[in-house]
Amino acid sequence: MRILVIDDDQGLRKSLTLILEDAGYPVIQARDGREGLAKALDEDPGIILCDVRMPQMDGLAFLEAYREAGGTALVMVMTAYGSVDLAVEAMKRGAYDYIPKPFSADEVLLTLTKAQEREQLRQEVGRLREEVRADRRFGDFVARSPGMMAALEVARKAAPHDSPVLLSGASGTGKELVARLIHRESRRADGPFVPVNCGAIPETLLESEFFGHVKGSFTGADRDREGLFEAAHGGTLFLDEVGELPQSLQVKLLRALQEGEVRKVGGTGTSKVDVRILSATNRDLEEAVSEGDFREDLYYRLAVIPIHLPPLAARREEIPELARHLLDRHRERLGVGVEHIAPDTMELLLEYPWPGNVRELENILERAVVLAEGDTLGTGDLPEHVRVPSPNSTFPDMGDDLSVKRRTAELERHLIQRALDRTEGNKTRAAELLELSPRALRYKLHDYGLKD
Repeated sequence: MRILVIDDDQGLRKSLTLILEDAGYPVIQARDGREGLAKALDEDPGIILCDVRMPQMDGLAFLEAYREAGGTALVMVMTAYGSVDLAVEAMKRGAYDYIPKPFSADEVLLTLTKAQEREQLRQEVGRLREEVRADRRFGDFVARSPGMMAALEVARKAAPHDSPVLLSGASGTGKELVARLIHRESRRADGPFVPVNCGAIPETLLESEFFGHVKGSFTGADRDREGLFEAAHGGTLFLDEVGELPQSLQVKLLRALQEGEVRKVGGTGTSKVDVRILSATNRDLEEAVSEGDFREDLYYRLAVIPIHLPPLAARREEIPELARHLLDRHRERLGVGVEHIAPDTMELLLEYPWPGNVRELENILERAVVLAEGDTLGTGDLPEHVRVPSPNSTFPDMGDDLSVKRRTAELERHLIQRALDRTEGNKTRAAELLELSPRALRYKLHDYGLKD
């Protein structure tokens, strides 16, 4: 750390410089406040030792000018006997501390050491406060990889505004969790958060679910019923798997978003709704638009702020901390005594490809916590397909896991890797073999954490 010494006494400057240089500090000298100000702004020292009484520009004037110019170094004033009142005034104006003259070498070095320790402590406290704020905001996320950190930063910035957000990423990456965090940090936090899985509602009931219906509008409509838009009034409507909406409802959804009002099935009037839309998809909606499966105007209405969540395979550096976080949560919820993960068990978690992403990791750890007999998770507590992967098979054995989404995602990943191997990394030829567009292949390479 460089130190700037400002004093009009040449002898004091020389002796102080020797003391500091013997202690390993690089030193810059200035003869008065004006020269000191120029060097302070040009050299950017870490600490400034400045005399209070000097010609042309005294210590108080220097301090004021330095702070106004945006200087951030620690400034300690040096005062002669009987000038303590000036030192106090200097500290009121932003000086960090003062050193009374005459002083010994030990006194100077001790003051500097304490100043550095206090500054390091202040910076550490500031850092911890930022982490606490981040944990409170995104407490259910462990984010260390650049991709996830960037995604959460965009989410943090988007949260206070009503702009629509489109969350993309493979199944199990935490899209709904991010949507809930955005809602929680928005001005609508006291309003409802209404999630709907667009792919789980029968097509014949979609319009009624979204917009409601009046009594007698169709068979079984025995009473008036509000739709999801009305239920989310004043809050957030989360459209999960929005890419699964049929074209007929896409048109009506677009109209509702544009006009801010809905009409019940069988109704004649409209109702105003105040709803923020958050959407999520595991599809490439741009590709769906180009293929005519998704309306372009609706896509741009939903994707004002796009956020992509990378798969767990692309952020393996987070697995150890994430696994411990999930272990602690399951231990507290289930009331079991498992507290540790053995090193060889962690190695298996790091090597497994995680086609089901964080959701699969969470499920496997919950199973392991329930089955474990000691206080440490061993390799035997993991399912066989994690302990004994099948790297040479086209589609690895996943034991009793019958999830279509997870098994399809893993098969797709293996097919892409085989196509790249066969074409020696030529993405254009690989896309032809896979019957994908080059853009869709680039998206999937990023999604599965494969080398792009």
